[in-house]
Amino acid sequence: TWHELLKVMRTIDDRIVHELNTTVPTASFAGKIDASQTCKQLYESLMEAHASRDRVIKNCIAQTSSVVKQLREEREKNLDDLTLLKQLRKEQTKLKWMQSELNVEEVVNDRSWKVFNERCRIHFKPPKNE
Repeated sequence: TWHELLKVMRTIDDRIVHELNTTVPTASFAGKIDASQTCKQLYESLMEAHASRDRVIKNCIAQTSSVVKQLREEREKNLDDLTLLKQLRKEQTKLKWMQSELNVEEVVNDRSWKVFNERCRIHFKPPKNE
């Protein structure tokens, strides 16, 4: 299911957060290694992971929205078709759930950027346009 796909895609953030915590020194140990390259790579990985999950979720929302729209139109022509009503309800529930995934995504992303900023702010400055 696409829910499983999202879960797998979100493990990327967990791996990056883990890598940040284990390879990028805190400010007090900053002199020991050059973390700027690591931070740059992790920044790019996070940007890519977040963008691809955003695309997946929004594509699913768009597809499900059009299914809901189509089922609504059919339902208006066949008000006594209970199978159609059940199908419509099921798709509407799926759509609400997908929309709530955007909120989950925001929380996951915020957490990752918080750790990134704590660890990398002194080693790497992200490009201004992002």
